[in-house]
Amino acid sequence: MLSTDFVTGSPNWLDLGSPDTAASAEFYGAVFGWDLQSAGPDAGGYGFFLQGGKSVAALGPLTEEGASPAWTVYFQTPDADATVKAAEQAGGAVRVAPTDVMDAGRLACLTDPGGAEFALWQPAAVKGLERFCEPDTLLWVELHTADPAAAGAFYRTLFGWGTEEKEFSVGTYTLISLAGASGDDAAFGGIAPAPGGGEAAGPSRWIPYFLVTDTDATVAKVQEAGGSVVAPADDVPDVGRIAWLADQFGAVFGVLKPLPRAA
Repeated sequence: MLSTDFVTGSPNWLDLGSPDTAASAEFYGAVFGWDLQSAGPDAGGYGFFLQGGKSVAALGPLTEEGASPAWTVYFQTPDADATVKAAEQAGGAVRVAPTDVMDAGRLACLTDPGGAEFALWQPAAVKGLERFCEPDTLLWVELHTADPAAAGAFYRTLFGWGTEEKEFSVGTYTLISLAGASGDDAAFGGIAPAPGGGEAAGPSRWIPYFLVTDTDATVAKVQEAGGSVVAPADDVPDVGRIAWLADQFGAVFGVLKPLPRAA
């Protein structure tokens, strides 16, 4: 379960790269009720999505050559340089070398061996997002990849994650948890085969899921705001009602109304 008790391997930040940050702010404001606060005149157009004055995500212009609009999940590391070196040795690629972000922390952007992009955050003044697992905030992160077993091994090398395979109606799903975590709430995300399979498999990518109180109503909001439906709302046994959506620029995200927890 995601929380602000960040340790090595925790998802601790999430941001959206957009070709039009003003339009993206308007879209996510309409869908989730988020406000946007600038990170300051020296931040290059970067800003924070806020809910009740607490950061829940961030937004910035596309900065990498050839980059497409997308959400990026960041994982905590105590040493970005060492983690980058480990990633390269394990077959990953570096897109943005470790760099200091003023006094906020140190970041790096990577691509795993399967082609999924992610980032590292070594915190300093900014520890991470301030709100998770509440309505309209980040609830879960999920990697879709052609080779879940190889992906699990790669990320275990970097972060020491625990992995556990579970059988669901849609097939085998690998739950991921922080090193040493146990219990029903240990998992914070999962790894699944990329949709389609084989040569028809979709792109390897990390997908953020936001908790919602009404999946169908959120789907309607997305469409009204100019977004699209990637996978329509559906009930997943033992999980909840889920949908895959895209904003007006094509950045994909998921929404989930979880089933009530057993007493």
